[in-house]
Amino acid sequence: MAHKRKEQNGTQPPISLKFLAKYLDLSPATISVVLNDSPTDQDIPQRTKDRVLAAVRKFKYRPNVWARSLRSKRSFTIGVLVHEISEGYGALLLNALDDYLLQEGYFYFVVSHRRRMDLLEEYAKMLVERSVEGLIVIDTVLHKKLPLPAVNISGHARLPGVTNVVLNHQVAAKLALQHLVALGHRRIAFIKGQPFSSDSEVRWKAIQEMARGFSIQVRPELTVQLQDNTFSPVVGYPVTHQLLSRTTDFTALLAYNDLSAIGAIRAIRERGLRVPEDISVVGFDDIASAAFQNPSLTTVRQPLRTMGITAARILLERLNGGEDPGEVVVEPELVVRESTCLARDLVQPASRRRKTLEAPVPLKS
Repeated sequence: MAHKRKEQNGTQPPISLKFLAKYLDLSPATISVVLNDSPTDQDIPQRTKDRVLAAVRKFKYRPNVWARSLRSKRSFTIGVLVHEISEGYGALLLNALDDYLLQEGYFYFVVSHRRRMDLLEEYAKMLVERSVEGLIVIDTVLHKKLPLPAVNISGHARLPGVTNVVLNHQVAAKLALQHLVALGHRRIAFIKGQPFSSDSEVRWKAIQEMARGFSIQVRPELTVQLQDNTFSPVVGYPVTHQLLSRTTDFTALLAYNDLSAIGAIRAIRERGLRVPEDISVVGFDDIASAAFQNPSLTTVRQPLRTMGITAARILLERLNGGEDPGEVVVEPELVVRESTCLARDLVQPASRRRKTLEAPVPLKS
């Protein structure tokens, strides 16, 4: 028998669990078990599960979050603290968090603290007042514990109650430098990250260590540091002009991130030099636009989606009684595109013909 719903003011009222139960001739408890993916749903026949899910799609049923919260005395809400909402790094992480939290039935608030410690503390308190259960922090240097269980993506401070999800920067530095050394580059310039970036110091130490292993000299005149507190290609543009005003005696540039690499390429071209023929450029992160630059950007891929999903999964596990792993390390990979080639010293000036290289130089033990 068909079930009709009353209309008021030309609109249909939201589907209730009671209506769905009557339509399916099942108990509300059975439907809740299926929708909440409860461990007890293994006792429910697959045919029944399929009927429930089909009805949910047909009527576009959405669970009553407030009723769920009242029953469980939980908010199922997460707070996300970011330094800035912008393209690239932060956007990729937020997309991953959004997908995972939505799938798990959690709502979330996002606030931007602009790297101001007073805002960071105030926003954390405000999120607590809004009954969030835990916090996910992105690329933020923390100096003390937070008021709730937290996961810090690219966080390095060991604090009580904070799980750090970090990249293996040793491997990342090795991949980038090994690639350049294999192409014959020995005179390599570097763009360091901003002092306030949580990965800046850790990544720079890893690069210096790996450079020694490859017998690459890190020269002060070939090193510049990002300063602007902005997340756009503009950030790498002035420091590369500064570098080129000192010297052009280098064949490769390793940038702190993809955005600074893109700005650097613009500055290099404005000086009448070519990328990669005169100067090879390597970025870091593998943001969505990296593959569509001209030339497309060789970069160290930071698996940002994996990091975001990992952070959300760990936090939810902790909120549901799981242990704090303290730190989770994820692995990078090198993505070779068009912005790197043989060092100009190894290419015949007349033909610019590429030569076959020997195997990559191994790290010194």
